Amino acid sequence: MEARENVLKQDFTTTTINEKWVADITYIHTLRDGWCYLASVLDLHSKKIVGYKFGRKMTVELVQEAMGNAVQAQNPAPGLIVHTDLGTQYTSEAFQEQLKKYEMIPPFSRKECPYDNACIESFHATLKKEEVYRTRYNSFETARMALFKYIASWYNRKRIHGSIGYVTPDAYEKMCQAA
Repeated sequence: MEARENVLKQDFTTTTINEKWVADITYIHTLRDGWCYLASVLDLHSKKIVGYKFGRKMTVELVQEAMGNAVQAQNPAPGLIVHTDLGTQYTSEAFQEQLKKYEMIPPFSRKECPYDNACIESFHATLKKEEVYRTRYNSFETARMALFKYIASWYNRKRIHGSIGYVTPDAYEKMCQAA
């Protein structure tokens, strides 16, 4: 495998929205359908989940759809840094081509160093503490609806973050756009 550059180097600071995104996949269990997977994309400036996709399989298409959703929602300028781990979905030729098409910079975490992707790992831990571990999902569909409600209605719109002045990610993004 070729060496992959860690451009971010755990520098999670930003000056504006759509400057640096982080992405990862987490596992969600359902009673009827077994393990399902959530691919998430987080903007480091606003702390907003700008794109995500929930699927039954951990595939390249899953992460491509999450990234496509983020691009559609945010319409970022060329040069955005998109940091991921070294998972096969993210290192795949198809995902790398997608980033190239959007003119994004694809740095990677170092091997076996979760701290390099700490911000998205932290979001997934928060999601699990506040939603997933409190619920038993009967099926993929019940989990999908609950995750949509958590991300779109709660996390982005109502959950305040100390690191952005005790406002919500949506409110902070609007403040940045108005400035």
